Amino acid sequence: MKMKLSGIGLFCVVLFCSLESAAQKKAGFHTVSLNNLGEFDPATSNWKLAKSVFFSPDTDEKRFEPGVGIVLALPVKPDTGHLFTRMQHGDIELEFDFAVAKQSNSGVYLQGRYEVQIFDSWGVATPAFYDCGGIYQRWNESRVSKKGFEGKVPAQNACKAPGTWQHFKIVFQSPRFDKKGQKTANAKFIKVQLNDVVIHENVEVTGPTRSAAFEDERPTGPLMFQGDHGPVAIRNIRYTLLQQK
Repeated sequence: MKMKLSGIGLFCVVLFCSLESAAQKKAGFHTVSLNNLGEFDPATSNWKLAKSVFFSPDTDEKRFEPGVGIVLALPVKPDTGHLFTRMQHGDIELEFDFAVAKQSNSGVYLQGRYEVQIFDSWGVATPAFYDCGGIYQRWNESRVSKKGFEGKVPAQNACKAPGTWQHFKIVFQSPRFDKKGQKTANAKFIKVQLNDVVIHENVEVTGPTRSAAFEDERPTGPLMFQGDHGPVAIRNIRYTLLQQK
């Protein structure tokens, strides 16, 4: 039996499909539990679980309350290891909150290879690739000059004061390979938002950035949070693994 849809009926169908699609996308997100470190590889002692953290915006003062919900890096040599997820990802949409101590430095590496910088860049008028939200440069020790190359400056400085919770949203496309394992397309940051400001769109990365955990390139790899440069707190990590087009 054929049925004609009125304007209202058609609107309801479109609305239902939109809501269904949104629900499917929402259901696809996985929230990383920070009740323990079970979703990560074994961590060095510089990584701790906390209920709350405090970083002074003006001094080196920092403190935390042990508990759950926040993972905190307090690097002290020789314990300066990084934090790796057990999850391996290709294309991914990632979100998390972070807070840094004054003048602190960290980063999130997609697939453990391609870094988006986490840094105290509060008040920087003209940001560089190493400022917060920058896509870090690559490095080649064998180059005669300009051993550091590429890197991408954020479109603007969207960084908040140290000690303030901030938010990253990153859509990343993994490098592509043919059946013989030869790379056919570079990794790409489709979009990076810092505190709801779009700071990158469609930025290709030709290889692993400096201080990556792995120097090769593969279809998948873990998320890595850098833990050797300074205090950083991370919470509300969630992601969805995207299907390759």
